[in-house]
Amino acid sequence: MEHAFIFITLACAFGLFMAWGVGANDVANAMGTSVGSGAITIRQAIIIAAVFEFAGAYLAGGQVTQTIRKGMLDASLLTNTPELLVYGMLAALLSAGCWLLIASRAGWPVSTTHSIVGAIVGFAAVGIGVDAVKWDKVGTIAMSWVISPALSGIIAYWLFMSVQKLILNTKKPLYYAKKYVPYYIFLVGFIIALVTLVKGLKHLGLDIGHTQQYLIATSAGLISMLIGYILIGKMKFDPEADRDFHFTNVEKVFAVLMMFTACAMAFAHGSNDVANAVGPLAAVVSIVESGGVISQKSQMPSWILLLGGAGIVVGLVTYGHKVIRTIGTQITELTPSSGFAATLAAATTVVLASGTGIPISTTHTLVGGVLGVGLARGIGALNMHVVRTIFLSWIVTLPAGAIMSILFFFILKGIFS
Repeated sequence: MEHAFIFITLACAFGLFMAWGVGANDVANAMGTSVGSGAITIRQAIIIAAVFEFAGAYLAGGQVTQTIRKGMLDASLLTNTPELLVYGMLAALLSAGCWLLIASRAGWPVSTTHSIVGAIVGFAAVGIGVDAVKWDKVGTIAMSWVISPALSGIIAYWLFMSVQKLILNTKKPLYYAKKYVPYYIFLVGFIIALVTLVKGLKHLGLDIGHTQQYLIATSAGLISMLIGYILIGKMKFDPEADRDFHFTNVEKVFAVLMMFTACAMAFAHGSNDVANAVGPLAAVVSIVESGGVISQKSQMPSWILLLGGAGIVVGLVTYGHKVIRTIGTQITELTPSSGFAATLAAATTVVLASGTGIPISTTHTLVGGVLGVGLARGIGALNMHVVRTIFLSWIVTLPAGAIMSILFFFILKGIFS
């Protein structure tokens, strides 16, 4: 294929730019509740996210990457004109990256998934033809935008209701917090380990039976639980602190739990959102390296997942702290106990979606989780102004990504054709 080196260079640069945007903007959604609840500092959030976002992207990012790359376009229509798909994927990466840069500077918590889906559908519908878009697949993804916050909200609601019944509404909340929080930690370790084993490690070629998967996941949960017991056992409690706020010491115990859920959320986010950056990049590399052949199936190179994971981490470290601070203190007033319920619910939903190949929005799942906690405590706990702003950003992001993608598509076509 002509201009092969230039196309791969541009794809790597634009993919890295898009991954940077994911780290700078969307990771705030993953870590915002942890920082906002006061359970961890921004510095700790960056360290946790850097480690677990990268691990999630590399270990469990393959499934969702497949959907973004091949699921939304009818590649058979481009058999004789593969260069159009290259232009389109480059345009999609550049437009989504630009939109994330604009949004991050303005402090808008936008969905990176919306950005890239809107960009791909935009160039495909206008630049190639309406028939090139698999509208049924787009419809499935659109439905997930409704289902995922609802599912996350329901999980968060029941998690926080259980916290209230087992711990907060008892006569000895600190005693029961020390008793039950390790079980919640077990739940975090078990769910993340199980979904990673069942779905996330497929692209690494590991073949583990169902029985072994459950045994390993149970072991991971028990190890997490043991670490939780040790950390809680070392904590020192001040009875005087409970005079002003009855649950001060209880929330200290939940802060330990929040550390685990922050790790889980970062892993879940990395596993799902790496696809937004590396999906179009993988498509370009596959077409160029095969000399213009659009393959229906091809192995995702590990270096592409590594590039995406590295880009997310760089974006988080260089620009993420600003957005984390904005999101963490403005969405709602959170305590470690309520933040835990919202975050674990969102993490569970994201990891389940990652395992089934549906690219959902982390923003949606987290807002759904927070809404679920709010409904368990009362609607007044939510900052509805911020929630409305997020809803508005969901609407604006799709056309913004599509319009810029169409523009970049025709510019690239004009340069290289």
